[in-house]
Amino acid sequence: MDERIDQLAQAVADLRAQLATAQRAAAKADHYVEICNLQAAYGYYIDKGRWDDAADLFAPDATLELAGRGVYVGQERVRAYLHHLPPYGHGVLYNHMQLQPVIHIDVDAGTAKGRWRSFMMVGALNAEARWGEATYENEYKLVDGQWRIALLHGYMNIYTEFDQGWNKGGVKLLRSIDGLQADLPPTMQYEAYPEPVIAPYHYDKV
Repeated sequence: MDERIDQLAQAVADLRAQLATAQRAAAKADHYVEICNLQAAYGYYIDKGRWDDAADLFAPDATLELAGRGVYVGQERVRAYLHHLPPYGHGVLYNHMQLQPVIHIDVDAGTAKGRWRSFMMVGALNAEARWGEATYENEYKLVDGQWRIALLHGYMNIYTEFDQGWNKGGVKLLRSIDGLQADLPPTMQYEAYPEPVIAPYHYDKV
């Protein structure tokens, strides 16, 4: 009788362990979807010049660094940076597609890191038309139960004229935003294509 009780107790303990593992996996899957939605929402807001909506996706102490222009610290500085970008309107194309995610989540810490590829179509009617492609190495964290961007770092790989193509070279990176000084210098000095750019990886293996 005692042996059977022990066997039942072990079986219950095993089931509890399996349930805990399943719950943890389910929570991680939910977090993955939420982070993907967060990053995709950022891209859609940037597409249409919805700067305040995009800034609201960032944590209060977040940082933003794009194309070697320096680091902007804090959500309101992120907001200011975005508002200095060209306004969206007639004849303006500013597509920023968020693709190819590799995401690692620390469920216990409520943090995550993600690597993305952003493909860009940028231009203005009767002015310019350009292709762009960048690698994002981002960090995320839970803020009041919601995933927010804690660090957004876009490494510009290539920016080139649409009608010339990359076989003719690339456009030099714009190193500053008119009227808005960065809070910190760039964390990496580089030039885009035709120079090779390898954004640091947050992972060694998946």
